[in-house]
Amino acid sequence: MTTILKTHTGRTTGSAESRRLRREDHVPAVIYGHGMSPVSITVERRELRQALSGPAGVNTILELHVGGATYPAIVKDMQRDPIKRRVNHVDFMQIDLSEEIVMAVPVHLTGTAKLVVQGGGLVDPAVDRIEVRASANNIPNEILIDVTAMGMDDIIRLGDIQLPKGVTAVADPDLVVVTVLTTKADSPSGAPTGEAAPEAGAGEAASGETKPGA
Repeated sequence: MTTILKTHTGRTTGSAESRRLRREDHVPAVIYGHGMSPVSITVERRELRQALSGPAGVNTILELHVGGATYPAIVKDMQRDPIKRRVNHVDFMQIDLSEEIVMAVPVHLTGTAKLVVQGGGLVDPAVDRIEVRASANNIPNEILIDVTAMGMDDIIRLGDIQLPKGVTAVADPDLVVVTVLTTKADSPSGAPTGEAAPEAGAGEAASGETKPGA
């Protein structure tokens, strides 16, 4: 399922024009890919925010309306203001919905690792996204990892994760995705210091379910 996003063509390139567009709540952008010449466009900030507000977030498959043409596309790059964090520019890439692409998919933990809680540990995601390869229509919105069975000495590697059919991970299967942190109160100052499992310790307990961010 795709999300429609209307664009405006014919913008003048350059820093001054880009600043003017942003003041008017328009975001300068470009679309390219599949042999097409890059096209400079703008999108309304509010409409961009709405288009990317669904479960897939920035991985949403978009139907870009550019002049009289329509392109299936994804957000390839999004530049933000380093202070205000507002989107300054977007690169859209035209895609073939039947071809495989590589996307970074958010990781979210589910369940409560009771053994870790009892041992005073903290379940910690070592990565927040995993790059996967799949057809555009088969890219998952998120990768859920159940940490219920984890113990103090456990780690979860990329190769341990069951991905949906037709989806393969790009990185090394030995990549550590979830680990267990412990705290120890044996520093000279008496303050606790965090360490990664497999060493067990005592400290603050937590279970580790996280929610997706926008």
